[in-house]
Amino acid sequence: MRYDANHALVECEIPGLKMVNRGKVRDIFDLGDALLFVATDRLSAFDVVLPTGIRDKGKVLTQVSLFWFELMRDWLPNHLISADVTTRKELAPYAADLQGRSMIVRKAKVMPIECIVRGYLVGSGWKDYQKTGTVSGMKLRAGYRQAEKLDTPLFTPSTKAEIGDHDENISFEGVAERIGLEKATVLRDLSLKIYTTARDYAEKRGIIVADTKFEFGEVDGKIILVDEVLTPDSSRFWPRDQYQAGTSPVSLDKQFVRDYLETLDWNKTAPGPELPAEVAEKTRSKYLEALRQLTGKSL
Repeated sequence: MRYDANHALVECEIPGLKMVNRGKVRDIFDLGDALLFVATDRLSAFDVVLPTGIRDKGKVLTQVSLFWFELMRDWLPNHLISADVTTRKELAPYAADLQGRSMIVRKAKVMPIECIVRGYLVGSGWKDYQKTGTVSGMKLRAGYRQAEKLDTPLFTPSTKAEIGDHDENISFEGVAERIGLEKATVLRDLSLKIYTTARDYAEKRGIIVADTKFEFGEVDGKIILVDEVLTPDSSRFWPRDQYQAGTSPVSLDKQFVRDYLETLDWNKTAPGPELPAEVAEKTRSKYLEALRQLTGKSL
């Protein structure tokens, strides 16, 4: 295990286990009959992994995902087998590093689509709307303000980029061309249902879920939710009591880091810049606050 100067876990190595993939945040290992997902404290922005980790971030992502899996388990199948790494003897020696930030999950054939749902007009969607009056090719009514709630949530999928590349927006028809109309329809309908369920729950807890992205996979011909879900990494979370349409809202996610990076002379390609200690610590506090407000729990 490699920790940085801020005691953030930035790289996971487990002797004797084959690494399947090192993603922007997760290190994935093959357990034979299952996979081990380890959420590190790495942070990516603009599809670039930054050299500075955010301490405890991986634990927040895992605990928030577990919360949503449980909340929707009656109707939403997912890949989780167990969040207790001590159930696997080969992981026991590393339990101190892994526990709280890891999930043992089913192997699935992952769909090559990022399933994005937008409930509010912000970020790249707002930029597109200002230029063309559309979002991902869909025409919207005139008169929206920045960060305003959309009349209805939009399914705006994208391709899944490799590390260092950028995701590309595609239409629903583009998704259907890649995976077939039936599966594309399932992804769209599930994505919208997950989003609206989470949006309504979170609002009662004082958080607006502005947008989010999901990943799905197939197991035995059945589509299931995989990876993380509705975390501060995969979503925009806004404190409801500070929200105001027509502005760039205060956030409880990595938008704070994106906003900081936008002030730098950086071309958004690797390598990314180091984050000042105060930016890293402020980001950590936002992740912890999102966990507390959504779940009522702390680490």
